[in-house]
Amino acid sequence: MRKTMRRAAAVFMATAMCANLAACQSGGGTTTTAAQATEPATTQAAGNGETTAAPETTEAAAPEVEKPEKITVMMNGTVVSQLNGRNEFEAALEEKLGVDIEFIQPDHAAYYDNVAMTFAGGDIPDVILLGGSYYLSYAKEGALWDMTDAWANSDLRKSGREVNPAIFDALKVDGSVYGFYPGSNGGGCVTYIKKKWLDNVGLSTPTTWEEYLNVLKAFTEGDPDGNGVDGDTFGVTAAGLMAPEEPWVMYLPEFYQDAFPEFYPDENGTWVDGFGEDKMVAALERMQSAYQAGYIDKEVLTNKTSDCRNKFYDDKCGVFTYWSGTWAYNLKINLEAKGLDSELVIVPPIEEVGAYKDRFPGSIWCITTACKNPEGVFKYFLEPMLDGGDVQTLWTYGVKGVHWDDKAETVTYGEKSDTYEEGQFHMLPNQENPSTLNTKNHIDPMGAGATYIGDDPGISSVNPIARDCQEKYNGWQVAAPQSPASSEAYNTLAGDLRDMRMTTMTEVVLNGANAAESIAKYNENAKSIVDEILADLNK
Repeated sequence: MRKTMRRAAAVFMATAMCANLAACQSGGGTTTTAAQATEPATTQAAGNGETTAAPETTEAAAPEVEKPEKITVMMNGTVVSQLNGRNEFEAALEEKLGVDIEFIQPDHAAYYDNVAMTFAGGDIPDVILLGGSYYLSYAKEGALWDMTDAWANSDLRKSGREVNPAIFDALKVDGSVYGFYPGSNGGGCVTYIKKKWLDNVGLSTPTTWEEYLNVLKAFTEGDPDGNGVDGDTFGVTAAGLMAPEEPWVMYLPEFYQDAFPEFYPDENGTWVDGFGEDKMVAALERMQSAYQAGYIDKEVLTNKTSDCRNKFYDDKCGVFTYWSGTWAYNLKINLEAKGLDSELVIVPPIEEVGAYKDRFPGSIWCITTACKNPEGVFKYFLEPMLDGGDVQTLWTYGVKGVHWDDKAETVTYGEKSDTYEEGQFHMLPNQENPSTLNTKNHIDPMGAGATYIGDDPGISSVNPIARDCQEKYNGWQVAAPQSPASSEAYNTLAGDLRDMRMTTMTEVVLNGANAAESIAKYNENAKSIVDEILADLNK
């Protein structure tokens, strides 16, 4: 798939260059950039009624950005589907923006196959929605428009409403920004501990590694579930010693602490292999000790996240690090469905961890270099996503009367019904799955990239447990190290390297091998691969 993407981008670049050259020669789709000096004006002096000539100025007037007549947009299933009112959303958005919008929404599961074919075929949209690694790769290939100046000088940035301005820096590729992210962060995991289990073993919320380890020990050797039997439970479950996606450490952050098992740029901006460092030796030693003692789920290597959730719901373990926000509520109601106490402690990062790693933004809006009026598309399509008003509401909650409403009514979904008063904001049933309510459109209301100018009209509809968890996480997270996925060498060789890393982790954690010796063996065996990737990243 990576090779397909690179070939597609290469074909695209040739097509785009020809298209842009033709546009420049014909003058079509360009914006006026010539400045006109202002003529001296007259002003009235305060208090005396006299007029004086304003000082002459040669300052250039800001160039006017041409409003596009039509914008083609390719997006995945993170925007409402056609079966769930996408046509109504498109019509409402066109009305608010005053622009003809053409949405292209392939099947979500095959989205990136369609992206690659679209770039290769040459019929390239103005705007395309890309996930983190694809964003990095296509930006490196020159397929995306550099929006650094447009974003830095935007009305949004000047407004001061951005929740996390650092997102701008997180999106930089070789110093430039090629995407617009309407969220405040990429999202990540927090550690949940069953409050009843803590009470049963007489412990409080852990704040250090030692306290965390004592909780795991008590949950494994004692009787935290209160069934009268010691040692029939274990401490923590996870879907792998290393998560299968960025930011890699998110399922066992307390064990990794300052270690990072991937390539990352150090404090000098030089890329290094975190897996080969001494910090990783210490992380593996922590995992090995806890696993051999039975504190970590014995099936950690083969678990899927669904397996972990089921073990948590079945009261087999008491600690689970999983997604923040909505999942705080999901975990609670699933424990209740099993007849168990559902109070969960949302654990601040322990002292040695410092902060939870936030993943790279996953839904990044990009303007392709095939677009003839990128400045206009940025100003009249992307920036309004966070206008703090009606357009932001469309992208966050959808269309009134289709996805949400505020009229007095009883809403039935599946076997449940909720009654609302006039003026009370509420979500409506999902048209694709009428037994559930809509929760959002594209922007997560708990993680929007900018505040509303007034009140957020729909925030009261967000579950308070989910909202509380997300707000805590937002204050505890830092951006994970930049992904190395912009490197062609990495994309080609990362699979082999990951196999070597997993072999090393298995040797140490499960089989009891010496961590320092195993990391030294990894460094020796992986040297040629690591050197090639680092040379590409650091060139």
